[in-house]
Amino acid sequence: MGWYPLQDVSNSKPLFLTIYATILVGIFFSSFYVFSAIYSGKPADFNTWLTLSPSSSLSISSHRDQAPNVSTPTAVEPAPYPPSKQTRPIWEVPHHGTKMPPHKSFRLTKTLVQQRVKDNVIIVTFGNYAFMDFILTWVKHLTDLGLSNLLVGAMDTKLLEALFWRGIPVFDMGSHMSTIDVGWGSPTFHKMGREKVILIDAILPFGYELLMCDTDMVWLKNPLPYFARFPGADVLTSSDQVVPTVVDDSLDVWQQVGAAYNIGIFHWRPTRAAKKLAKEWREMLLADDKIWDQNGFNEIVRRQLGPSVDDGSGLAYAFDGNLKLGILPATIFCSGHTFFVQQGMYQQLRLEPYAVHTTFQYAGTEGKRHRLREAMVFYDPPEYYDSPGGFLSFKPAIPKSLLLDGEHTIESHFYLVNYQIKQIRSALAIASLLNRTLVMPPLWCRLDRLWFPHPGVLVGSMTRQPFLCPLDHVFEVNIMLKELPEEEFGHGINIREYSFLENPSLPKQVKESWLDVQLCQGGSQDCNVSNSTTPSGVLRFPKNSKEEMFKSAFSSFKDVKVIQFSTIQDAFAGFTDKTREERFRNRVKRYVGIWCCVENHSPGHVYYDMYWDEKPSWKPVPPQSPHDDHPPW
Repeated sequence: MGWYPLQDVSNSKPLFLTIYATILVGIFFSSFYVFSAIYSGKPADFNTWLTLSPSSSLSISSHRDQAPNVSTPTAVEPAPYPPSKQTRPIWEVPHHGTKMPPHKSFRLTKTLVQQRVKDNVIIVTFGNYAFMDFILTWVKHLTDLGLSNLLVGAMDTKLLEALFWRGIPVFDMGSHMSTIDVGWGSPTFHKMGREKVILIDAILPFGYELLMCDTDMVWLKNPLPYFARFPGADVLTSSDQVVPTVVDDSLDVWQQVGAAYNIGIFHWRPTRAAKKLAKEWREMLLADDKIWDQNGFNEIVRRQLGPSVDDGSGLAYAFDGNLKLGILPATIFCSGHTFFVQQGMYQQLRLEPYAVHTTFQYAGTEGKRHRLREAMVFYDPPEYYDSPGGFLSFKPAIPKSLLLDGEHTIESHFYLVNYQIKQIRSALAIASLLNRTLVMPPLWCRLDRLWFPHPGVLVGSMTRQPFLCPLDHVFEVNIMLKELPEEEFGHGINIREYSFLENPSLPKQVKESWLDVQLCQGGSQDCNVSNSTTPSGVLRFPKNSKEEMFKSAFSSFKDVKVIQFSTIQDAFAGFTDKTREERFRNRVKRYVGIWCCVENHSPGHVYYDMYWDEKPSWKPVPPQSPHDDHPPW
């Protein structure tokens, strides 16, 4: 007998109507539920993004034992937990009346990580309270890029609680670390490195891809689509490479990368090979606390390097011969050198940067922070942009001959830098007199600064000469920002980065409260110590004015937010108060550092001198004996 569709439908009409009615009822109740949820106004519970029940928490070791080995990325299946859309939005602070949950509720568990995962990827950083502002900046950049699948590991309870109240997903690393900046290279610094390895080894068995980041870097572009282009990679790592090996967005050519692999930015897939690497790396560091985590990573990964996995991906076999490794291009996953010193290698190659990591700098945490501020990628609170007492800035004057003429030598470099140091010294003096924060000028250099002898710039790099150099190439930013005893060094002088007045975060009340100052020859027409401005709002002020003249003329402009000098040359003739002058000199002599380093001479560094112009015989030469090897104070 043949099949007649219409006849079957008519014969089954009662059943069809029953099904249809059931569907309508289901739609009605579903709609009622959705609209009730939307308009109920009930605040989201903390449990929506962080599991609080201790009974549901599993220890790291139990996860490691239970998690299956995954040999290829395609074999990784997301865990069957509720979708991450149930998580609390980042930056949404806990609702009024919320109490701080017990610290054991913040233990690292697979459940906690899963609640932040998206597309099977989790992005992680960690730190202690001293890096709170770096962590907030890191999170802000990611959320501005539309990424919310992130977690922050807290190494002390102060940071843990602060991030919780800020609405940032956080977990307790159980490190019990100090809340202060431990300093690069210290024993505690190395302990932090070991904590990173332990963390990677703990998360990989959960079955998620891990993008592990240091806190002193920022994301400028969503990197996840880039990583997805290399599905065969077990590990993708950044490096300290300063010479480009590619001019597009391909992976760096692994055979040409001679610099260290940098573990401040690297992406791990939960494959068998990656988990084996993490485990052996962890065991290496725990067995010898003198090994720096990055050195250990490089040693173990380079144990076997090559051959290429294939002809097109850029991946290479490494570690045990099974791990597939890729080197992220230094052109767009930028170090502190390729981004700041090489004037944006990415700009010269017309590429878009994904990230910048504040390596290759010379002033500790303060130097890192200042560099990110110079690039206008650091997030500061509103009060940073409206300092009490206001700001002082000036337009630097540099002769073309100092910038461009002649060879780029140690002598021509110091002539250029010293010319700028003298102007900055005058500006610091005026800022101290007027109790204003000095906006530092852009600083030009002819030679690069490094830790070892070199010919001026690194051979093969894209460093242009002259170049706009970071402030920490010449000035000890950490000393400039340090509180020094007033009885010996006088009042502190606050500073801001050269890009400060162009920062979009500068508030309207600062932008609109401005006084331009033009220097004039004393005794000429309309050039006297006065608080009267020209019809265009410009104050004409005599050159070579002393302390009391500055105080008298500018006392009427205390409420003006920004005072900008058209030039600072010949503006300041000196202090009247000799005690104040002595303290000022004691302070600013310590503000300048060294240039490094001359080839074929030990030691090879040359000290900058804030008062170089007072020493007719001064020359830019390295110390000639151990007795001479000290700062010029």
